[in-house]
Amino acid sequence: MKDLREAAYILGVKIYRDRSRRLLGLSQGTYIDKVLKRFSMEESKRGFLPMRHDISLSKEMSPSTPQERERMSQIPYASAIGSIMYAMICTRPDLSYALSMTSRYQANPGEGHWTAVKNILKYLRRTKDVFLVYGGEEDLRIKGYTGASFQTNKDD
Repeated sequence: MKDLREAAYILGVKIYRDRSRRLLGLSQGTYIDKVLKRFSMEESKRGFLPMRHDISLSKEMSPSTPQERERMSQIPYASAIGSIMYAMICTRPDLSYALSMTSRYQANPGEGHWTAVKNILKYLRRTKDVFLVYGGEEDLRIKGYTGASFQTNKDD
C-alpha cells in the first residue's frame, strides 16, 4: 500500500478542508464546466433559478408532428438530464426539484422541456463555484422546509 496523502479530487469532486474550523467542502466546478461545454452552454447567460415558479411542464408540450419529433430526436435531452443528475446527487441538492420536473419527459421531450433543461444549465453556469459544506463548530442540526402542492403535475 502506498500513501498518496489526502485526496484533493475524487470522481470529479474537489475536496476542500479547513481543519481549524472543522469544515469539509465538496465542489464540482470542473465537472460543471465540462457539462456546459458538452451541451454548448459555456457562453450562455447566467440563470438565477434552476426553475422559475411560473413554468408549467406537461405532456401536451411533447412533439405532435413528425417534423417536431425529428427535431427533438437530435437533441441530447436524456444525456443532459443524466449529467445534471450526477451533479445533483454528489454536491447540488438545490437542483432536485427542477430535475424531478424535467426528467419526467425523457421519453418524449418537447421544445418547452428542453428550454427548462437549458435553464438548469444556465443556473449551473452561474453557481458552478458553489460547494456543499459539512461540519463546523456547532452540532449538526438539520432544518427542512417543504410546501406540499398536488397541483404541480398537471398530467396526473
